[in-house]
Amino acid sequence: MLTGVIHLPPLPGSPRAELPAREIAKLAARDARVLVSSGFDAVIVENFGDAPFQKLADKVTVSALTVAALAVREASLGKRLGINVLRNDAEAALAIAVAAGADFVRVNVHTGARVTDQGLVEGRAGETLRLRRALGATDVGIWADVDVKHSAPLTPRAVPDEAQDVEARGLASVVLVTGEGTGRPVDLARLEAVRRAVTVPVYVASGATVDSLSALAGAADGIIVGSALRADGRAGGPVDEVRAKSFAEAFRRAFAKG
Repeated sequence: MLTGVIHLPPLPGSPRAELPAREIAKLAARDARVLVSSGFDAVIVENFGDAPFQKLADKVTVSALTVAALAVREASLGKRLGINVLRNDAEAALAIAVAAGADFVRVNVHTGARVTDQGLVEGRAGETLRLRRALGATDVGIWADVDVKHSAPLTPRAVPDEAQDVEARGLASVVLVTGEGTGRPVDLARLEAVRRAVTVPVYVASGATVDSLSALAGAADGIIVGSALRADGRAGGPVDEVRAKSFAEAFRRAFAKG
């Protein structure tokens, strides 16, 4: 599974906001079309430009992100669609997913608790899964990070044990492994340990490049990529068509052998 990330510009209400929601939606739809034509299997829409993030999104963020998600849904031609509401608003992500007909949500802290630049962020798996059932959205998958980037544990704990909890107790459908920060590569040994610990698919969710795909293919079931699709190789900004096509071709070659 190859998933491309659409980094939305700052949404209305966020500190650096400049564009109205309708213009952001047009930009998001353009990125979706590029990803689809390049051969990606899925896209994730996230409010990347809203930093500094809130633990839970406010109403204008949810509204603007829904507008963008609907535009991406229409432009993505039936490809799988995911929603990630930063920093960790699973409730908002589920609500948007239901409204936009999305297939999954990404939850950075689904179980346990992490120290982040937003302070202490606690997983709310029980509430999230109960809400999913109440919304009649049990077909919306939960893609959950383990030892997520830009965070630290309250107390040391083996990452494979965390991964097992995310699957067995958090009922995640996919487990995500990241490096320490946006665009930073994953530790291969940690990735392999997580894959051995769980039975659900494990995706690399940061730092993948064309050059690293061959090594990752033997230890992961899929890739989520954002930074490497930008013209400058840095997160944010529009998806570059040349880079997107090159990455998708390299992914098919590497994972066909993996």
